[in-house]
Amino acid sequence: MKKRAGMMVAGFGALVLAAGLAVYAQDGPRPGPPDAAGILGFEAGPGGPGGRLVKGAPVTAQVATETVAVLEDGTHIDRKSTGAFYRDSQGRTRKEETMPAFGPESESGPRHMVFIQDPVAGMHYLLETDQKIAREMPAHHGHDASPDAMPGKHPHNEANETKESLGTQTINGVSATGTRITRTIPAGEIGNDKPVQIVVERWYSSELQMDVMSKRTDPRFGTTTMQLTNVSREEPAASLFQVPADYTVKQGRGHEFGGPPPAAEPPSQ
Repeated sequence: MKKRAGMMVAGFGALVLAAGLAVYAQDGPRPGPPDAAGILGFEAGPGGPGGRLVKGAPVTAQVATETVAVLEDGTHIDRKSTGAFYRDSQGRTRKEETMPAFGPESESGPRHMVFIQDPVAGMHYLLETDQKIAREMPAHHGHDASPDAMPGKHPHNEANETKESLGTQTINGVSATGTRITRTIPAGEIGNDKPVQIVVERWYSSELQMDVMSKRTDPRFGTTTMQLTNVSREEPAASLFQVPADYTVKQGRGHEFGGPPPAAEPPSQ
C-alpha cells in the first residue's frame, strides 16, 4: 500500500511537470490544488507544452514556489519547492525542481526532477535522476500565448473576468509589467452556493518574454506564489539541454510517472 501510494504521488507530480508545468512565463499559474501547484511552479512557470517558443532570449534563473492553504479548522499547510530554469537562443528549455518528500516517500528524501524541451530535435525528455533514465516524448508545437491570458479561460466565462493594470516595477532586478485578473465563478456553476473569486497577479518581463513573478489566490486551494531570482541573460551551456551519456533513454513517461504499465518482457531463452 505504501509503495503504491508513493508511486501515485510521484506519478502525479511528474504528470504536472511534463504536461502543464512548466509555463512559468507564458501561461501563468494553472488551476489546481496545492499538490498540483507545488511542483516548483512548473505548472506556474515558463515555457512548457502549450507555451510559446521563444528564440533569441537566453536566460538562466532560480525559481522559488510556495503554496499556502488554510483549512476550516485554522490549520496552515505550507509547501515550498525550489528549482531552476534555463533557455538558450534556440528556444530549448530545461526546468529543474527539488521538492521535499512527504507521506510514504518521506524516508527517501527530497525528489529532484528535470524536464527538457528541445524544439530543435522535436523531442521532450523527463529525466529520472535517481535511476538515470530519460523518458523520451515527442514535442508538441506550442502557440503564442498573450501575457495577459488567464489559464483555464473559456469563452463562456470571459464575461466573468476583469483585468486591472498594476503598472511597471522592478522585481529582483528585472523590469516587469503587472496585471491582475479576477475571475468570478457564479453561484451554482460548480455546486457553490456563493460566487467564488480567483485572482491571478502576473508580473511580465517583455525583455525576458516571461513572468518574473506570479501569484494565484483561489479560496478552494490556497495561494501559490512563484518568483524568479538570480536572473542572467548569458547563454546556458549546451549540455544542459542534452540527455547525459550515462542515462538510458526509454519511450514515454513510464509506469511510475503516470504512464501505462510497461509491456511484460518475454521469458528468457
